[in-house]
Amino acid sequence: MWNFECDWYSPKSLLSIPTHYDLPGDRFIPNRSLMDLDQAQSLLTNRTKKIHNKQFNDVYRKKVDEQLSLDSEGNPFKMLVFRGSPKSSRKSIRHIDEIREGEARALQNSCNPYMLRKLPKGESRILDAPNIRNDYYTNLLDWGKNNILAVALGSEMYLWNSQNSNVLKLFTVTNNNYPASVAWSNDTRYIAIGFMHSNLQLWDPETSKLVRNLEGHDQRVATTAWNSHILTSGSHDTSIINHDVRARNVISRVKAHKAEVCGLKWSSRGNILASGGNENVIYLWDSSKMSSSNFLNCFKDHSAAVKALAWCPYDSDVLASGGGTHDRCIKLWNVQKGTCIRSIDTKAQVCGLEWNRHHKEILSGHGFSTSADQNQLSLWRYPSMTKIGGLDRHTSRVLHVSQSPDGLTVVSAGADETLRFWDVFGPPVTQNSHTSDLNSLLSLKISPIR
Repeated sequence: MWNFECDWYSPKSLLSIPTHYDLPGDRFIPNRSLMDLDQAQSLLTNRTKKIHNKQFNDVYRKKVDEQLSLDSEGNPFKMLVFRGSPKSSRKSIRHIDEIREGEARALQNSCNPYMLRKLPKGESRILDAPNIRNDYYTNLLDWGKNNILAVALGSEMYLWNSQNSNVLKLFTVTNNNYPASVAWSNDTRYIAIGFMHSNLQLWDPETSKLVRNLEGHDQRVATTAWNSHILTSGSHDTSIINHDVRARNVISRVKAHKAEVCGLKWSSRGNILASGGNENVIYLWDSSKMSSSNFLNCFKDHSAAVKALAWCPYDSDVLASGGGTHDRCIKLWNVQKGTCIRSIDTKAQVCGLEWNRHHKEILSGHGFSTSADQNQLSLWRYPSMTKIGGLDRHTSRVLHVSQSPDGLTVVSAGADETLRFWDVFGPPVTQNSHTSDLNSLLSLKISPIR
C-alpha cells in the first residue's frame, strides 16, 4: 500500500475546480474532456513512500498469501483456468443430475404411446353391407386417397364418400359375373375391378363410365394391385399379369404359383411385388425382371393360403403375411435376407393386415377359429408382436380391412354384412405432445459442463 504526498487529485478537489468542456458528459460513460491523462500517469508512477503498519507482520502476510494463492485443499490456485467443479460440490451437482434423469424417465414412461393410447370401446360408425360375398379369396374393399370407399356388394359396385356420406352405385352386373376384386389407382383416377368370369375393367369414378377392358386371364381375377401406371392382377388361372394402363397392352406375365393367386402387394418404393397363393407360398418379384419369370425369393413356411400381405411403412425390408384357417399365423419376413424374423400363432384365420403408419403396430382381421378370438380385429405391437388388444363386435368373420388416407381409421367388412369403422390407430405422435414444468425449467438434460 502506498500513500501519496498530496491530495489535490481527490474528488473534492476536482469538484472545486471548474472545468469547461464542449459536450456534456454521460453519467455512465466518462468524458475524456474531464480527464488529465498526463497527470494521472505521473501520479501512478511517481510513488514516494510506503505505509508501514505494525499489525501487518510477516506471519499475517504469509497467511494472507496462502488464502489468496491456495484453494481449500491446499493446492495452488490459478485464476481463469478451465477445470472441473470442486469435489465438495460434486455430490450436489450429481444429485441434481439424478433428479433430472429420474424425472426424464418418468416423463418418458408417461409419454409412452402404448400407455396413453387405448383401443376404442366400439365402432365410430356402422354401415349396412347387404349381399357382400362371404368368400375368403376375394378382395372387395378399398379406401382411396380421395377419401372414397369402394365396396362390392354382390353384383353391385358402390362408392361411399366418407366426407359427406354420399353413396353412388357405379354399376350392376348380371349372369353371376360379380366383382371379385377392387383397387383404387394411386392417383384415384381409376378403379380396377376384377370379375368372376375373368374380366378386368377400368372405371372412371368421376363420370361413372367404363374406360377399358383388360384381357389376359381366363378365370376369376380375385386380387389386383397398382404400381403407378402399372396394374397387376392375379387370377385363379395361377398367372400374374402386369398391364400398362396407358398403352392398353400386357407388359409381362409370370406363372410360378401352382394354385390361385389370392394376394398381391407392391412395396412402397414399387421395386418389389409380393404375391401369395392358395398353395401356401409367397413369391417376391423384382419389378425390372418380371418378364423373365425369375422370382427373387420364395417363402414356404405357411401351411395355408396366403391372402393377407402388407409392407412395413417404417422398414422397407419387412413384409407381413397372414395364413388361412389351417395356418393362423402372422409372419414377418426380411426380404433382403430371405428369412422369417417373427412368427406368431393368432389362433384364427388371417383375412387382412394393415400397418399403423403413426405408431409401430399392425392390425389383423380374423375369421374362422377354434378359440374365442374368431371374428376379431387384433392389434399387435411391432416388432415384438405382443398383442395390445382385440375388437370383437363382428358377429361373423372379418373378410376385408382397409384404412383411411390419413391412416387414423380402419374399416372392416364382415360376413355379418356390416362395414364397421374403427378409430384404432390413434393420432400421430409428435415430439412436442408432452411437456412438463421440469422439462422447461431444467431441459431434462445432464449438464455437459460443470
